[in-house]
Amino acid sequence: MTATSGKIRIGVSACLLGENVRFDGGHKKDAYLTSTLAPFVEWVAVCPEVEIGMGTPREPIRLVRDPEGAELRLVSVKGNVDHTKRMKNYARARIQQLMHDRLNGYILKKDSPSCGMERVKVHAENGTSTKTGVGIFAVALMEAMPHLPVEEEGRLHDARLRANFIVRVFAHHRWQHVAQPPYPRRELVAFHARHKLLLMAHSETHMREAGKLVAAADKLKPKELWAKYADLFFAALRHQATTRKHTNVLMHMAGYFKNKLQPGDKRELRNLIADYHRGLVPLIVPITLIRHYLEKFEEPYLAAQVYLLPHPKELMLLNHV
Repeated sequence: MTATSGKIRIGVSACLLGENVRFDGGHKKDAYLTSTLAPFVEWVAVCPEVEIGMGTPREPIRLVRDPEGAELRLVSVKGNVDHTKRMKNYARARIQQLMHDRLNGYILKKDSPSCGMERVKVHAENGTSTKTGVGIFAVALMEAMPHLPVEEEGRLHDARLRANFIVRVFAHHRWQHVAQPPYPRRELVAFHARHKLLLMAHSETHMREAGKLVAAADKLKPKELWAKYADLFFAALRHQATTRKHTNVLMHMAGYFKNKLQPGDKRELRNLIADYHRGLVPLIVPITLIRHYLEKFEEPYLAAQVYLLPHPKELMLLNHV
């Protein structure tokens, strides 16, 4: 059971790494990214505003609703200089470079008119504002790379959202490693088998649809098959794994030991799963016991499941969900 191999590459707003690229000449260094996550990833730092030629420090910019339509414009606060076209042209070219960098995820700066992923303040001509926008660069990024896991640093302070993002990042890395020409069907079958319980923890509906697709693999051309599977796989992982879903997976795994465990051991496992369901212990507790039983009993299918170690244990994400 291994999380993955090789270095994970994550795009990131440069200010979050401590680079002094903010409009005020400062930064927004994020301790989790630069301390906890950094040993496991290779950062690809990007600051769209600096990279289109805006100085540091510089006049702040904001999103403004075009009174003649639905388009959002990127405009300087005092000088009313419109940077929209330059930012969009830059975004197209920069994202092409990022595609060649083979990223596995991207972390954006919240509230930024260029990089914010959601709820960015949008200003109207009458002086009112609403938190309904998405940064100009962020829109282009997510449209061009729909399977790429993308999050804001602010949301990563939530334990479940953080765990979900990191699961998606490492899953993307594993997918990137196997999704290569000539796209052999047997590789996809093996990939799905290893990720089945992980998919179940996020979306059982998508897991079943993906299983049907794999079962009918011979009916599609290899490249089309892999593309359709990717759509289902990454759509599934975008669904939040919940306590109820995890409990369902744990009970499913416990069933593999029903004829091998002594009554007291069965009771202990059942009680730990119940304690997790009630919020009394974190997910790592029942998973650790299941791993222990895998050491004692041969269950090749369970032993190969990515669900049991979807990311490096040093990140301790299962200790907080």
